[in-house]
Parts: sequence; C-alpha cells; structure tokens
Amino acid sequence: MTIDKAIILSAGKGSRLLPLTEDTPKCLLDCSGKTLLEWQLDALFAGGFTEAVIVTGFREDKVERVAEAQRAAGRAVTTLFNPFYHVADNLGSIWMARGAFDRDCAVLNGDTLISPDIVRLLREGAAADAITLSVNEKDDFDADDMKVLREGSRLLRVGKTIEAYDAESIGFMAFAGAGRAAFLAEVEAWMRRPEGVTSWYLKAIDRIAAGGIVGTVAIGEAAWQEVDFPPDLVAAKALTAKWAVAGGF
Repeated sequence: MTIDKAIILSAGKGSRLLPLTEDTPKCLLDCSGKTLLEWQLDALFAGGFTEAVIVTGFREDKVERVAEAQRAAGRAVTTLFNPFYHVADNLGSIWMARGAFDRDCAVLNGDTLISPDIVRLLREGAAADAITLSVNEKDDFDADDMKVLREGSRLLRVGKTIEAYDAESIGFMAFAGAGRAAFLAEVEAWMRRPEGVTSWYLKAIDRIAAGGIVGTVAIGEAAWQEVDFPPDLVAAKALTAKWAVAGGF
C-alpha cells in the first residue's frame, strides 16, 4: 500500500541530555553536520514520503526555521505546535496532531534516527486497515526498551514493563484505514482519563492489539539509533558520520 505522509513527534526537550538541550530541542542536536531532524527528513523523503508534519513544542521557533529551510528546498514540510509539551507526554502530541491523520500515514518519534531502508520496509510492509510497527529483533533488552510480544507478525503486547517479549518497537509505525480510525478513537478515550496527558501513545496501541489489527515489520540489519542518553548521541554521531562519508541519502 502507499503511505506518503509522516508525522514526526518533536515537541519534547530531551531533559536526559542536559546541558546539551538547555536551549536546543533534542531533535536539533548536531549529528555529523546535520541535525537529527534533518537526517530524519532526508530518510523519509529518500524512502518515498512526500509530506511531513513536525509536532513542535520546546523552542518551536528553532524547529520552525528548519522547516522553513526544507520548504525552501521544495519539500512539503509543515509544523504543528503542541502548547502542552511541558506537562504532557507523547500521547498529548498525538492528540494535538489528530487532524493530521486525515489519510493513511506514519508516525516517527522525534528521537529515532532511521535509514531509508527502514522507511521502505515499513511502507512496503504496512497492512491495509491496520497499524504496523517497525520492530528490532535482538537478544538483550534493558529497562528503557519499548518491548513487544508477537505471534508471528501480529502484535500481542507493547510496553516497557511487559513480562514476555521478543523484540522492541523502534518508534516508527504506520496507520491505515480501520487501524488509523481505531487508534484515533483510543487516543480520544485515553485523553479523557486523568492519566491521559502523562501517557505514551503506545499504551493506546497496546489496548488496540487485542483486536488483532496491529502487525509488525522486522527491520533486520537496517541501521537505526534511538537518542535518549549521552551514549546514544555518541552512537548516533558515529552512525551519521558513516552516512555523511557515503554522501548522505
């Protein structure tokens, strides 16, 4: 199926990377001469996306300048400000961006560095009328991993504290047809609960998974890197340095 619109969740500050993020959003940290956000946009457009919506928050003025430069280069890149970024988790960003789910689309976490290969794997593997998560299969997990449990390619559970798991979500997923509608309905329900604004949007997906409309696509050896802690940023710079030497995407 064809998905050509991406929503990037870049509202957060990235407090675990202080002091680097004292006045700079995590998505704008330098990675081998380009920001994390610019690498993300390059990967998305190289992989076949034609439109990107960036959900902003902390220092949105700086993120907007990146978006302006992208538009000047001919790309369809817009921003959407989340005024609750300082009190809400990423479920709040999804709720603020619910109007951008006007057609089948993908969501990318603002701290997930991906290659065009991963973009193509998700676009090619996304199922109609479903939610499809990109997952990384590995043997060792830590407490901060967003773990997943599968039955074949079907998602059974997703969460950091689930007891059984066999892969991790990398923070890049597709929403199509009935899957997209079910997700938006669940997000609306979550935001009506007291804990809604402090929740991850993957909690909504975990609840939807019981209905059998959430699948997964394994990324294999394709390169990616989540950026949460200082060692992650070192790894991201090493990965993007390889990409830069190869001429980028």
